[in-house]
Amino acid sequence: MELLLSLGLGIGLSASCGFRVFVPLLVANVASLAGYLPLNPGFEWMGSWVAFGILLVATLTEIGAYYFPWLDNLLDAVALPVAFSAGTLLTTSLVSEVGPVMQWVLGLMVGGGSAGLVQAGTGLIRLGSTATTGGLGNPVVATVENIASLVFSVLALWLPLIVGTLAILLIIFLVRRLLRRRGRRPEASG
Repeated sequence: MELLLSLGLGIGLSASCGFRVFVPLLVANVASLAGYLPLNPGFEWMGSWVAFGILLVATLTEIGAYYFPWLDNLLDAVALPVAFSAGTLLTTSLVSEVGPVMQWVLGLMVGGGSAGLVQAGTGLIRLGSTATTGGLGNPVVATVENIASLVFSVLALWLPLIVGTLAILLIIFLVRRLLRRRGRRPEASG
């Protein structure tokens, strides 16, 4: 049962990295500092005060940068590998009752995959917003993403299985949208 809970927590926090990379890392850090979230051996640094300072600055910088229409699209270009890495790190630091190799395998596949898929979806939404509103709608998209990242991260700590399931449903929805979009391209050009 502990493995399922840690996987649910990892998926929820990792999917939140797809909205904002540093918000879930900061939430996990604060939860660890409060003694609520135990981190696996070797990942204790994520629950340190030094990490808190760095993550707080990174979170505030990332949130602010997404309110500039040209900068938000630039950030989306680099956010995918960073979100994938953050999701991998979060899930690996939380998954217990398995060996180190399996921790990293689950971290990469489940955590990194969740974060990467959600980030790809949000990047497409931002591109659509930029194309249809000339970037004027992007601050609204950024606000929704900020709220989603924070809410998903906090809920993941309280309800890991529910948020993990919601994250999986969100990923399925985004994958289906991506596949439909790919299916329309050849028809539109032909």
